[in-house]
Amino acid sequence: MLKKKNKKKISKKPKLTDIANLTTKSLSNVISNYKKNKELEKIKNIKLQKLEEQNKIIKEKKELKIWEDRLNKESNKIKFNEDVIRTKEKELNIKDEKLKSESERLIKKDEHLVQVANELRNKEKELKSREDEQNRKDIDLKVREDIQKQKELKEQRRKNKELKALQEEEAKQKELENIKIKEWEEKFDREKKLKEQEEIRREQRLRQIELEKIRKLDELENQPNNLNIGLDKFEIDKTKEN
Repeated sequence: MLKKKNKKKISKKPKLTDIANLTTKSLSNVISNYKKNKELEKIKNIKLQKLEEQNKIIKEKKELKIWEDRLNKESNKIKFNEDVIRTKEKELNIKDEKLKSESERLIKKDEHLVQVANELRNKEKELKSREDEQNRKDIDLKVREDIQKQKELKEQRRKNKELKALQEEEAKQKELENIKIKEWEEKFDREKKLKEQEEIRREQRLRQIELEKIRKLDELENQPNNLNIGLDKFEIDKTKEN
């Protein structure tokens, strides 16, 4: 009987180009992650700056409200004093100089209040300008965030495309390996079948030779006089067989 040959496992050795591609991809991923982290850090700093600006604006608005309350109180006080002065002018002509002096003082104070009101208006304009600037910063931040999201989506699509291409290449390689294995198995089966047929023919020839020997021995037994001749012929046939 023939011994079956063990099937050799086909091992795929990694190529230098594959190793280089993996190294390049790893380096590309590191650079991409670094850029992404830098952009996220920059966005975080912009948000913190925005929060500080908003807190500062809230504080200034509170201070502005306090000044407006003071101005209203002073304005009401001036109106009340003016009413008192007009009444006393009618009733107290003696105190006319005093009232004039008081009136001048009030006028100066009113001028001061007008100046304060102008300063408050300028402050409001400045706050409005800051709010507009903050709105522009918010829009710029939103644009940056949208750009970053687009970059991440584009990078993800690129990675998915590369992964799909790699999977398709691996599938092709696996299919080729399966085809080679199938061809080797078919070749092995053909060779095995040929060897089995050869073995059968060899056994048939040996059986035929044995039968021929038996026949010749029978003939020799039946012919004692030709024993030596038969033995010599038997030795010749045996030599041919070997």
